[in-house]
Amino acid sequence: MSYLEHSATFAVTRTQDSPGAVREGASEDLAAAFRRVRLATDALVAALSPEDRAVQSMPDASPVNWHLAHTSWFFETFLLMPYFRGYQVFDEGYAFLFNSYYDAIGKRQPRHRRGLLTRPSTGAISAYRSHVDRHMEWLLADADRPDVEALVRLGLAHEEQHQELLQMDLLHLFAQSPLKPVFDADWPARPGSIEGVFRRHSGGLREIGAHGEGFAFDNEKPRHKVWIEPFEICDTLVSNGQWIDFMNDGGYSRPELWLSEGWAVVQAESWQAPAYWEMAEGASGWRSMTPGGMRAVHRDEPVRHISYYEAAAFATWAGARLPSEAEWEVACLAGILSLADAAVWQWTQSAYSAYPGFRVSAGAIGEYNGKFMVGQMVLRGGAQISAPGHARPTYRNFYYPSQRWMFAGLRLARDARPVVKDDRGNGEFAHAITSGLSATQKTTPPMYFYDEMGSELFEAICQTPEYYVTRVEKKLLERIAPDIAALIKPSSILVEFGSGASEKTKFLLDAATRIRTYVPIDISSAALAAAAARIANDYPSLRVMPVEGDFVTMVETPFDFPKGPRVGFFPGSTIGNFSRDDAIRLMSSAKAMLGRGSRFIIGVDMVKPLDTLLAAYDDSTGVTASFNKNLLTRINRELDGNFDLDSFEHTSVWNSELSRIEMHLVSTKSQTVDVADRSYIFQVGESIHTESSHKYTVDSFSALAMLSGWAVEKRWLSEGEEFAIFCLNADDA
Repeated sequence: MSYLEHSATFAVTRTQDSPGAVREGASEDLAAAFRRVRLATDALVAALSPEDRAVQSMPDASPVNWHLAHTSWFFETFLLMPYFRGYQVFDEGYAFLFNSYYDAIGKRQPRHRRGLLTRPSTGAISAYRSHVDRHMEWLLADADRPDVEALVRLGLAHEEQHQELLQMDLLHLFAQSPLKPVFDADWPARPGSIEGVFRRHSGGLREIGAHGEGFAFDNEKPRHKVWIEPFEICDTLVSNGQWIDFMNDGGYSRPELWLSEGWAVVQAESWQAPAYWEMAEGASGWRSMTPGGMRAVHRDEPVRHISYYEAAAFATWAGARLPSEAEWEVACLAGILSLADAAVWQWTQSAYSAYPGFRVSAGAIGEYNGKFMVGQMVLRGGAQISAPGHARPTYRNFYYPSQRWMFAGLRLARDARPVVKDDRGNGEFAHAITSGLSATQKTTPPMYFYDEMGSELFEAICQTPEYYVTRVEKKLLERIAPDIAALIKPSSILVEFGSGASEKTKFLLDAATRIRTYVPIDISSAALAAAAARIANDYPSLRVMPVEGDFVTMVETPFDFPKGPRVGFFPGSTIGNFSRDDAIRLMSSAKAMLGRGSRFIIGVDMVKPLDTLLAAYDDSTGVTASFNKNLLTRINRELDGNFDLDSFEHTSVWNSELSRIEMHLVSTKSQTVDVADRSYIFQVGESIHTESSHKYTVDSFSALAMLSGWAVEKRWLSEGEEFAIFCLNADDA
């Protein structure tokens, strides 16, 4: 938010996620939203005395009464005066007193002198708000024009911005008092922090900014492409404890850590700690002013009330840097960040300026944002005092680099460390496909099914009536989730192999509240990012650490796990896609990755009647066939292949010797196919073996687990015994 207001103009569209969101086309809901927002402002100030409301503690702040009147003036000026026929202005002098910075509207009271306004009184301002509310109710009862609705939504967002500003200004005011008053006795402490881990993002050509339908300020638009180099970003915020370590290491007295302008401010202002921190005589530690009064500074809470200069100095001290706003946004959308919008706004290293293609709105409303795009730095995320819906991945807050009365903190970033690759480089997909097509029985690894379209098609397969696996497994998981949860230790890390849409994961997360960190691993970047973002949104106290890649090879890779017991999760009977030897190798590697004391929750499809099995892998609507053929589409697209999809047929067969269903793509004619500058001859009836799905009995899978170094701790069967879930234990093996 700018120090003048809170943020920027927005382009108004309907959304269920925006402040005051309503059912499309329902003006009565818009009126309800108006009442809700106005009442929320009134509730914030209900316990304040007239004296509390009149004082201005510094030029950057405004008195409470001024906020109350200004937000009403906004509705009066931009809605009632132009759209309410016959409207009588409450007081002609209020246009001068409560205009913020709209030069097109007229002159105004200087900002730094707002605290000299002892008149109008608190009672008069309350009467003004009631007058505006009453007339707005009448206007909204008859409003059916998009221009009115857009301006109302602008006014609602504007007032919610001032709700945040009001709390910031009031905290600064109360911090000046020796009495250290409380204005929110129920102010909650943030939950205990967890040790941060740097998460890698591949970067590349990405799009940032708001798009499509939804509530967005105009400075979040237009959506545009940016190039981002690979980077790493910490998945938690910098804590008070880390900041105290910085202070104890001379952070505020070492000029080499500071930007030149920042060092000048530190010396001029004699900064020794974040704003509102005090070390009282005889005190055992730092204390800080909060809306709940003076409280002890807890080491594991996110640090707040720091300037950009302080954030940049800390990052230098930590051997890192601040993220750019583009890095922050793509990391947030990828589900990498925890506490992304729940604690403090987070400084970025990006200067606040217009996106390519930005245009200032016409008229006085255009003054709301564009003219402030200079000299300020962007913050991302949200704060405890932000209105619901204002914190979102694309939101661009902004302040001057020396300001710190707002709820501002930081997270760290750094340039990505080089990734060591094998001699195949980025040609791993090409190597796997060309090697498989060169074999006597042509084959392709099933993991390459799951590009973006393949992931969508697999989700569609799960909805077909013939594919029993997902329905039966979900029903079983729902029934036994409490039993599984009872086996999970406190502060556990849940590692899911081949997470896909992470739908089944929710059964465990809902039941096992002891899980503190979720690590989904998936080869599809699109599916992984979407699922991680959904999980992070649905479980805000859960750390989500998505890892893009092939879990088959990644189980043999050292992982930078946070501390805590680990639980592997491998649902969906995917273990059946592996040969006996490969399954043993995978499960053994998973045991080494998860470590001693870990558990492994794994789904297993059981042997059953042949007609049921064949139908599940060759549904009547052809979704499975499309899924199978999509691999050829991917090969054509990514490896310059020329497969003719119409000359291959999908089929599924039962291999009784190996107890598995096999999926094949069968050539319907003699043909030659080119892939990655190589040619492959297909005879009529020759097939590509694309997937196997082994089926087990309780005894055969228990034996497989034992050979892999696991012991079966517990098992559960579905009602019809079509599917089983095993809990394997690494200790008892």
